[in-house]
Amino acid sequence: MSLPTSVVITGCDSMRVLDQALAAAESFRPLSADQIASLMAKTAPFAERGRYELYKTSDRFDSTSHHPEWLG
Repeated sequence: MSLPTSVVITGCDSMRVLDQALAAAESFRPLSADQIASLMAKTAPFAERGRYELYKTSDRFDSTSHHPEWLG
């Protein structure tokens, strides 16, 4: 929630979940620039090669690339 946005969508399948989401929004306090920089530095080694996000960095989860005939 620290980034600019015009819409935030969250699934709420019960009043308990809605109350939890509202409490999270009401109590939210953004991290400072120093806190963000520290967090980014800690996670950079894990993010740099996309090892944990293959859906973004490979065609492994792209069915169309495995079935080019679907494109017509």
